Amino acid sequence: MNIVLVTNTFTPHVGGVARSVELFSAEYRKRGHRVLTVAPEFPNTSVNEIDVVRIPAIQNFNASDFSVALPVPTGLTGVLQEFQPDIIHSQHPFLLGMTAVRMARSFKTPLVFTHHTLYEQYTHYVSGDSAVIKRFVIELATRYANLCDQVFAPSASIRNLLISRGVTAPVLVVPTGVCTADFSQGNGLAMRRSLKIPEHVFVVGHMGRLAPEKNLSFLAAAVAEFLQSHRDAVFLVIGVGPSATAIREIFVKAGVEDRLFVAGVLQHEQLADALCAMDVFAFASKSETQGMVLTEAMAAGVPVVALDAAGVREVVRDKYNGRLLHEESTESYSAALSWLYQLAWAERRELVTGARAVADEFSLANTAESALSCYETLQSKSIRGSRAEDQRWEQVVRLIGAEWEILKSLSQAGDQALTRGRFETDQNP
Repeated sequence: MNIVLVTNTFTPHVGGVARSVELFSAEYRKRGHRVLTVAPEFPNTSVNEIDVVRIPAIQNFNASDFSVALPVPTGLTGVLQEFQPDIIHSQHPFLLGMTAVRMARSFKTPLVFTHHTLYEQYTHYVSGDSAVIKRFVIELATRYANLCDQVFAPSASIRNLLISRGVTAPVLVVPTGVCTADFSQGNGLAMRRSLKIPEHVFVVGHMGRLAPEKNLSFLAAAVAEFLQSHRDAVFLVIGVGPSATAIREIFVKAGVEDRLFVAGVLQHEQLADALCAMDVFAFASKSETQGMVLTEAMAAGVPVVALDAAGVREVVRDKYNGRLLHEESTESYSAALSWLYQLAWAERRELVTGARAVADEFSLANTAESALSCYETLQSKSIRGSRAEDQRWEQVVRLIGAEWEILKSLSQAGDQALTRGRFETDQNP
């Protein structure tokens, strides 16, 4: 098959959607399929990319570390005519998501959409964040999903949520899989030594984009509370983002700043080494659609302590591969870390075994097979009638007009972002 993946975020941006596109495209190619990725320009993009079409974009949109693709790509039609797509797979309802719809209609190919993100959790990046805007993004994403021939939900919780919101297109659960072998052989001892973390201490770890929607102030407060009563424990953070300063301030206030280690962005072997250096992975985000970083930690044999939330409850099984907490309080979270800290070695090994078993369930080989099987089924079906599609598209276009009114109100912020030229990578959706 010839598969086109359309995304608003891609390498060298490091995040959940970018990793998902990169992982699936590599697996598809390994199985003999052709993949073309359509993505925005980013600073420091490799000049040796193959089968990637870059679209001009505003960098660091609205003081965030995201890119906003300009909605009128030039020269794309010619590339697609040469590529002859069999499937168009959109990763976003906004911006290049609009382009994906036009591609699918023009080339009469099935349109697939992965609902990666709970967009209403990210409206604080838009000036004038309000309940109205939250309802707007939910409505637009729902209507966009109904323009598609197939929707992929990263978890069962998100599938149920989409259906409850009015998505009538078929919804299939297809998480982003984890390459278990990439994480299972990390050298945790070497990473501890490189970061000057004592070999004998208990390491609480976290990996992700350090941003407000990840609930990091709560997480930092809970971990700091745990460290105050466990002097042989430290906190290792992998990632960068706007919340880094807040995390450090919380640790300074708690008097445990000397036991905070922020490693920044790590990739490939270094990332595996860092995960293997952890004794427990701490997570508090409630804005996820799947537990991608959680399964990566589990592949490294690291038990997880996390708050119950969509995308998390599918992978964290209480007292089997960690702790799943239904109460959001620093006391209960700190107590869960203490519970794991106090386990005998044999009991902790059982959690490690459980973590690896769940990671195997979410392997990339399994999830890519599900996606490809769905693609093949879609190819054998008739594409929806154009009249019904046009009517749905007209409804979405009216909403897109409202979106552009929002974007226009941010033009000054966009201009400032263009001149700043600063790019901060991150660790996840």
